[in-house]
Amino acid sequence: MSATTANPVLRVAPAPSAEAAAYFRASLAFHTDVSDVAAALAADGEPGFVLVDCRSTESWDQGHVPGAVHLPTALVPEQAPRLLDPAVPVVTYCWGPGCDGAKRAALALAELGYRVKEMLGGFEYWVREGFAHETWQGTGRRAVDPLTSPVDAADCGC
Repeated sequence: MSATTANPVLRVAPAPSAEAAAYFRASLAFHTDVSDVAAALAADGEPGFVLVDCRSTESWDQGHVPGAVHLPTALVPEQAPRLLDPAVPVVTYCWGPGCDGAKRAALALAELGYRVKEMLGGFEYWVREGFAHETWQGTGRRAVDPLTSPVDAADCGC
């Protein structure tokens, strides 16, 4: 067995750089992260997108991003035309990285003609990174989880 095949990382060789660049460029067209969404929402003026929480009402009540629109995935075909402007890009989120709900909502919206991205990390990482959230009881904010966000810096530098 060669050194390359014994190494689990290199068992499948990395893609050529041009293919890798195309893949990562495409990935960024479909995804954003909680830090970038938070920065856009905190900036002066309109963020240029609408943030959609695609979870159930019970989940929404448990906590959601301030300013998000509540549109459960199952209701997208029926309610999206009433709630969302097709000219404004949409960013979807669900519980967290272990949930495909935001992908399913993004797919449903894309099939209706909306331009859409998924917020990676979902509500879980929004809260873990210390951003404010709303519940049926009011607004809250948790301490930054040092495993997900720098505690003493404005951003991670990426």
